[in-house]
Amino acid sequence: MTSNSQFENAPDITPRLIRKEMSIPELVQFMGSTSFEARNVFRGAELFKNMINDGDTIWLGIAGAGVAGGMGGMIISLLEANFIDVICSTGAQVYHDLHFAFDLPVKAISPHWDDDLLRRHGDTRIYDIGIREKETLQAQDEIIQQFVKDNYEALSKSFLSSWEINYFLGQWAAEKAAYPEKSFLVKASQAGVPVFWDSLANHSITMNFVRTDREGFPIKLSAQKDVFDSAAIAFFSGGTSFVELGGGGPKNFIQQTGPTISQILSIDFDGADRGLQISTAVEREGSLSSCTFSEAVTWGKYRSVNEDKLIQIWGEYSVIFPLLTAYVIDLCPSRKRKNIISQMSNFINKLEAAR
Repeated sequence: MTSNSQFENAPDITPRLIRKEMSIPELVQFMGSTSFEARNVFRGAELFKNMINDGDTIWLGIAGAGVAGGMGGMIISLLEANFIDVICSTGAQVYHDLHFAFDLPVKAISPHWDDDLLRRHGDTRIYDIGIREKETLQAQDEIIQQFVKDNYEALSKSFLSSWEINYFLGQWAAEKAAYPEKSFLVKASQAGVPVFWDSLANHSITMNFVRTDREGFPIKLSAQKDVFDSAAIAFFSGGTSFVELGGGGPKNFIQQTGPTISQILSIDFDGADRGLQISTAVEREGSLSSCTFSEAVTWGKYRSVNEDKLIQIWGEYSVIFPLLTAYVIDLCPSRKRKNIISQMSNFINKLEAAR
């Protein structure tokens, strides 16, 4: 006895040719007509496009070391088109981002070096990214310390969230750096895009605060303020979408906004609307950080399990993210700027009143 195929309404797979002068959107669409992760890349590109065109408040999570490797330019491109409204980065990436603005040495090197030899020569590396201990790292440290001293009156008034520190730092770097246009932090501060750190302690910027504290310029950071302020954005800024480069702290930070509102503050909230993650992590041993999007739904981090709204791309984001960025830059019109920073006081006050 025969029966109709369950696949009869599915699209046909037909071998297609790569042609000369194919645009990046055409290439990504071509990938969508194939299979495996290539098709998933196309689905992710379409989801990113829909987030933008539907006017979502889009959060970008930045883990790993992509910014140190020069990928900050892609983030700047997205900020210029107003395709990113909130950022959570590791503090390390904010620190390394400023190397480019202040024209400190960052080199493309081979990952195959005698690291004992590099140490003797004052060289250090992040895989295939070469930086100098004195001319890059110590020079950057001095810049951070000078930032604190120049802005101490504003920085010392009250407990600060990371987005406030980064806003002041971006504004200051815009005036002091040789090439402010090379910094995503500067661009974000100019566009009213808050930049959170996933951790207040796990990076060189706060390491430098240890020194300035002891030189008579103590500042006070508040993890609780970071959590509350980020939740206020998620609750009051409209439809929410998360784009996550890697997992780790940035992914968890932006996704915890939902449980903060519903579980901790006891306010009805169903979580974010859409999510896109690029990661090589697997769920079996926990490194995926919140595991699959489907699992995250059970925590109230997303509204529902929907394969068109929650897409995980398995891949290294330095390969995938440029394709997605070029896809939306080419196909989506620039959006009106949301300027979340200008609305922060209102969001925070409204969440306080809603408790």
